[in-house]
Amino acid sequence: MTKPIRRALAALLTLTCLGAMSAHAAGVQGPVPPAFQNRFMVGLFEEAGQTWMRDSDVPWDARYRYFTKGWADNWGYGAHDGSWAASFFTETKAQGYVPVVTYYQLFGEPGGGEQETLAKLKNASTMRAYFEDVKLLLQRAKTFGGPVVVHVEPDAVGFLQFQTASNPNAYAAIAASGMPELAGLPNTVAGWSLAFLQLRKAVGANNVTLGLHISAWASGKDIAFNSLTDPLQPEVDKVVNFLKPLGLATNVTGATYDVLFGDPLDRDADFYRLTQGQDHTWDMSDTASITSKSFNRYAEWLRLFNQTAGKRWVLWQIPLGNSNHLNVNNAGGARQGYKDNRTEYFFGALGDLHRRKFANVGVVALLYGAGAGGQSSYQNDLATDGQPYLKQRAKTFLQAGGLLLPALGTTLPLPGSGSSDAGTPPVDGGTAPTDGGTRPDGGTDGGVDGGTLPDGGTDGGSGSSDAGTPTDPSKYGFESSTQGWTAGGAAVSAVSTSTARASAGLRSLAVPFNGASGSGTVAVSNAAVAAGRTVTFRLWLPTGSSITGVQPYALEGAAANWRWTGKWFAVGSLQAGAWNTLTVTLPSGSTTPLYQLGVEFQTGGTWKGTAYLDAVTW
Repeated sequence: MTKPIRRALAALLTLTCLGAMSAHAAGVQGPVPPAFQNRFMVGLFEEAGQTWMRDSDVPWDARYRYFTKGWADNWGYGAHDGSWAASFFTETKAQGYVPVVTYYQLFGEPGGGEQETLAKLKNASTMRAYFEDVKLLLQRAKTFGGPVVVHVEPDAVGFLQFQTASNPNAYAAIAASGMPELAGLPNTVAGWSLAFLQLRKAVGANNVTLGLHISAWASGKDIAFNSLTDPLQPEVDKVVNFLKPLGLATNVTGATYDVLFGDPLDRDADFYRLTQGQDHTWDMSDTASITSKSFNRYAEWLRLFNQTAGKRWVLWQIPLGNSNHLNVNNAGGARQGYKDNRTEYFFGALGDLHRRKFANVGVVALLYGAGAGGQSSYQNDLATDGQPYLKQRAKTFLQAGGLLLPALGTTLPLPGSGSSDAGTPPVDGGTAPTDGGTRPDGGTDGGVDGGTLPDGGTDGGSGSSDAGTPTDPSKYGFESSTQGWTAGGAAVSAVSTSTARASAGLRSLAVPFNGASGSGTVAVSNAAVAAGRTVTFRLWLPTGSSITGVQPYALEGAAANWRWTGKWFAVGSLQAGAWNTLTVTLPSGSTTPLYQLGVEFQTGGTWKGTAYLDAVTW
């Protein structure tokens, strides 16, 4: 495609898909939960104990699995202690992925199926047993310690909206269940959803990201396939208004859901066409009308939801069919399964354009997996070149560095639009990103850094040394400068050296938080950390902050396929008003110098204050 055509396409795409911006704030809304590491993540469904992902030589980001009724005792093959979940967490982390739990237990509780969802919520004994299992899951996740994403009950809130006639105050036995942790919650449908937030708080599982499932048909109209001429905003508003008291808005738990989950389709499109006579294929054209059965309409629905609810999206259980499939039941043979175009949309010729387009409407991750037996799968989805379709293309994308997500209130430039890509990682070409003008670690700043104000007005800009006073022999002690460390992300403002706190010597790096929610980083380029070394950071954490998580990390460069190594610490595990020791250990085969060494913070916003970093050693 020629550059003029690409520019024209990008301009038309912007007008077609994002033309309704005037009624909403510009740019993507909502923080990126720390589990997603500010990257556009790609993951797969895989059963516990399987190793296809590990053996694929693809740096996948996430691995999801259903947790259905019976998971707590391994479906009768173990004690009712949640050890099966713990094994899934540790196994998944050992393979390098974030574990994602699709918690699908409610429909398996006694008393019927989906149509009896509300009836089950009214049964106090059912709710007591149900939430005891939820609590057990969160306890196991807390003990595990690393990031865990819990996707709460696919389609349940959609059914509850139908069965209550959109009344979140319909009766449910939540406080009445007798669980002490839930005593302060209302006995309502809203209280059922809030119980997940309350139990996370009660357990202290701050490493758990909670995702609320949004069904595209929950408003009473199927906005993706049938009700194509209905305006989208009123349908979004109907669902958001129902969900606000369920944990999308301020509530008695003091927290809200972190992310939204949606499924573009639960089976391959041609499975529906051939077995049920239904057309579930979306138009892939970037000029398709938003009143058509198209990716553009779906993207606009996601965007409106993101703008209205202020939450980002995970697209989950995405069908794996491509145009080379045989349109037969998948029994494991090459190309068996049904055709679909959702994988080709995100990883075909215009994949980078489409990934950026969906990142700009709030999507943070694509999770692929078959929603039923006989569908296409990533194990045998051969393309016309004879290579596995998703495996081959996702590997190219992920090994080239992937894609950084747009910061709060911004959007990514689209390929060919003429906009600068500064500050984003490379597109699929695989070239390494530049440093964007950050200074290497040379200790040459000699005074006040880059015009930032000295802490307390005591530096005077002289850059003179403190002869005769305590010194800091650390690799980064910040005694005379920031040593090349810079701030990134919406939540953190420019860093400076400060005498207000010091773990060693007289100074530390002041990290100011500006009241914005979301994530922020402080990092340095070209740190010469040898393979396998453990990097130690000293962090002074202020009291009363809205910081919820801290993650020291190392990001290697192109030679290591942009490998990320991080260790997440829940703030509840750290001591406020004191210096804390954080560590991260690099892989034995890591490359040096690092592309970036730093610390990532996650904050709920509104709070303004300063944390301090000091004595970075290895």
